[in-house]
Amino acid sequence: MEPSKGRTEVNFIKVGLIFLFIALVFGVVGALQYVIPGLFRSNFSFEKVRPLHVSSAVFWILITSCGVVLHYQRKVMGQIWSNKLIKWQLFFFLAAMISILSSYILGIFGGREYWEFPPFLAIPFGIAWILFTINVFKSVLVYRKQPVYIWMWLTGAVFFLITFLESYLWLIPPFRTNIVNDMTIQWKSYGSMVGGWNMLIYGTSIYLMDKISGTKHYSYSKIAFWLYFLGLFNLMFNWGHHIYTLPIPKFIQYISYLVSMTELLLLGRIIYYWRTTVNAAARHFHILPFRFLFAADIWIFLTLILAIAMSIPSINAYTHGTHITVGHTMGATIGINTFLLLAYVTDIFNIHNPKGVRIITIFLYITMLDLFIFWISLIIAGIIKADWQMHYPEDAFSLMMYSLKPYFMSFFISGTLMATSFTVIIWAIFRYSNIHSVKDNKG
Repeated sequence: MEPSKGRTEVNFIKVGLIFLFIALVFGVVGALQYVIPGLFRSNFSFEKVRPLHVSSAVFWILITSCGVVLHYQRKVMGQIWSNKLIKWQLFFFLAAMISILSSYILGIFGGREYWEFPPFLAIPFGIAWILFTINVFKSVLVYRKQPVYIWMWLTGAVFFLITFLESYLWLIPPFRTNIVNDMTIQWKSYGSMVGGWNMLIYGTSIYLMDKISGTKHYSYSKIAFWLYFLGLFNLMFNWGHHIYTLPIPKFIQYISYLVSMTELLLLGRIIYYWRTTVNAAARHFHILPFRFLFAADIWIFLTLILAIAMSIPSINAYTHGTHITVGHTMGATIGINTFLLLAYVTDIFNIHNPKGVRIITIFLYITMLDLFIFWISLIIAGIIKADWQMHYPEDAFSLMMYSLKPYFMSFFISGTLMATSFTVIIWAIFRYSNIHSVKDNKG
C-alpha cells in the first residue's frame, strides 16, 4: 500500500523532490559563476542559470506544499472531493513547469522578476492552482469548528491565486505605463505570494505537531488562531518593506514594519512550546520529522533577527539590492520552508525509525552547518557592498566585486557541500520510501 491512499499526492511530493535537486544543481552552477565570472557565458550564462535556480526552488515549494496539504486533508476529512482534479492539477503543473524551464534553457524570456518566462506559460500554472483551490474548498464539508490548519490551507490557496493573478497586472497598459505603480504592484504581489504559500506550509506544521503529540491541543489553541490572523495580516501588509525605496505613502512603511515577521515569531513560539511539552515516547518515535521541525525552529529565529533589521527603513536603504537580501531569502527558503517540507515528506513516507534513517540525520546536521556558513558569507558580502554603494560609489564596481571574492568562495564551497548533503537526503528519502512501500505491499 502506498503511504497515501491517493497515489497522485505522493507523486506531487516525488516530483517536488526532483525539482529540489534541480534547484540545487543550478544553485551550485550559479555560485561557481560568482567565483569565476563569465563562466559558460556563451551558452549557459548567469542570466539563464539564475531563473532556472529560482524557478526550480519555487516549484519545489509549491508542488510539494500542494501534495502534503492534499495528503493531510484526505487524512482529516476522510476523502478528497475529486481525485480527477488532483491528476489534472499535476498534469497542468508539469506542463507549465517543464515548459518554463525549457524556455529559460533556450533563452526565451518575456516576464518579470521571479516570473521571467513568457506570460502565456502562466496560464497552465494558474489553471493548476485553480483546480487545487477548488479541491481544497470542496473537500471541507462543514466549516464550523474546524482546526486552524484547515483555515490556513483555505486562506493560502485563495491568496496565492489572487496574488499570482495580481503579478500579471503589468500586462494591462494603464498599470505598465506608470513605473511607480508598476513596481509597487510587482513587489507587493511577490511578497504576498510568499505569504500565501507560507500559509499552506505553516498550517501543515500545526497539523503535524498535533499528529506527533497525539492531541488536538495546538490546532484549536488561542495562540494558533492568533498565528492565523496575524499571518493573514502579515500576508496583506508586511510586503511594504520591499518598496521602501519607492515614493509611497509613509503609513505603508509604518504598517509593514509593525507587522513584519510577527508570523514567524508566533510560529517559533508554537514549535518551541510544543517541543518542550510533547510526550517523550512520541517524540522519539517521530524522531526524524521532529528533527526537521527543530532545524526549522532554529532558522525561524535566525531569519527573524535579519528580517526585523531589514524592515527598519534606515537599514533597508543599505541592504536593498545587496547579498543580504539574498541571504534572507535563502535562510527562509532553505532553513524554514525546505526543512518544514522535509519534515512532512518524511512523515508521509513513514520514515521515522532513527536507526534506519541515521544517514538522513547525519546529513541534516551537516546541512545546518553548511547553511549557516553560506548565510553568513552572503551577509558579510552584502555589508561590504552596501558600504560601497552608500559611501564609495566612485570606486569601480569591479574592484568592489573583487574584494568580495573570499566571501564568494566561502559561499560557493559551503553551498556545494550543502547541495551535496541535500542530495544525499533526497536519495535516502526515495530509497527508504521505496523500502516502506515494498514492506507495505508484502504485508
